[in-house]
Amino acid sequence: MTVHVGQPLLLSDLEDVALRGRPVAFDPVARAKAEASRAAIDVICGAGDAAPRVYGVNTGFGALSETRISAADVRELQRNLVRSHATGIGQDLPIPEVRGMMLLRAQVLALGHSGVRPELVDLLVLMLNRGVHPRIPSQGSVGASGDLAPLAHLALAMIGEGEASVEASVRAGAELGVGYRPVLLPGGDALRMAGLEPVVLEAKEGLSLINGTQYMASLGTLALLEAERLATVADIAGAMCIEASKGSSRPFDERLQAARPHPGQAKVAKNLRALLADSEIAESHKDCGKVQDAYSLRCMPQVHGATRDALSWVRDVLAREVNSVTDNPSVFLDGSGEADIISGGNFHGQPLALALDLAAIAVAELANISERRVEQLVNPALSSGLTPFLAAGSGLHSGFMIAQVASASLVSENKVLCHPASVDSIPSSAGREDHVSMGSVSAKKLLASRRR
Repeated sequence: MTVHVGQPLLLSDLEDVALRGRPVAFDPVARAKAEASRAAIDVICGAGDAAPRVYGVNTGFGALSETRISAADVRELQRNLVRSHATGIGQDLPIPEVRGMMLLRAQVLALGHSGVRPELVDLLVLMLNRGVHPRIPSQGSVGASGDLAPLAHLALAMIGEGEASVEASVRAGAELGVGYRPVLLPGGDALRMAGLEPVVLEAKEGLSLINGTQYMASLGTLALLEAERLATVADIAGAMCIEASKGSSRPFDERLQAARPHPGQAKVAKNLRALLADSEIAESHKDCGKVQDAYSLRCMPQVHGATRDALSWVRDVLAREVNSVTDNPSVFLDGSGEADIISGGNFHGQPLALALDLAAIAVAELANISERRVEQLVNPALSSGLTPFLAAGSGLHSGFMIAQVASASLVSENKVLCHPASVDSIPSSAGREDHVSMGSVSAKKLLASRRR
């Protein structure tokens, strides 16, 4: 089933396009809105040097926004913007995260408030469907004024510059794994290999391609959906630990959980009750005399549940963001077709920065309590009659001794990744951009932590 940009996107739509090559189309109603929005920019351009100053159309950018640009230089202005901002560094983003960015950039433009020609959306859609993926370095954004550097690398391929790969497997619906490495070509060659031509940017179009939060929203969405699945896996693994440790399911009693009615806690307790129902192992030790289990067993609803509640809030933030207008300035048309062009700050990534910092903490806590359950199983001083380190011949064999050590190492790394990036604003653009979100760093940390 085709995903239509310009219509509401679900987070699952993004994952399907990013990972599974689900086809994309430009919604016809949205196309008409985009055309009307572009007409308002064309009116300004038609007035030439007599037109009023409009940020990004006939002015410089950032701290240079007071500089008037001649009508004759409008195309050069947009091309220069993309080139000058394509300064990303570090490892290249994996293809799924790039595809997520491309879809979200097309979605923003298709919502009809950016004032760009529909041809830009068309090109992004065709690049997705034909497997043309710009090379986008993973570092260089501060998460305000848009994810400028990463999005500039995306735009660079659209104008036939930079680098990109062409993957026919996307059209066949093949899923792209984490370790996949594309073969890079010059951007123009990659487009032509897929039967496409570079676009020549007109007024405002370079700016509209790099304003916004699509880097952090793409990374954040893909990480969130994996984290949600991880939360289910954590409940299953926790139930297995209860069984192996001869623990009790009584702490998960529905009456006890209802006395503290957090929704995530209730969900986890319900999962554990279902997983442990009719357990023969539990029946075998019901009169063992043990009063209480360790917290890592007994408090799973409270700990796993808090993670689920945090991820639920993050989901709400991302669900709003993937359908938001993050361009600046934005074009608004009234019923008569008159345009109002408003400069503001919808490109600022603070809502995502806070949410993704919290998501990293929430995921890390699943790992934290999981490592303690590993210790419960392998430590002979804690386990209920299990052999030391679960080895058949302890001493001759070390069993799962190093499984706990490796778990401890990963948990320690996660704790480092939990330091919030969103509190670390550093002014940029000669002080004009005096508060930034660092949400791109929050997204990268979350991506790293959910893969551990």
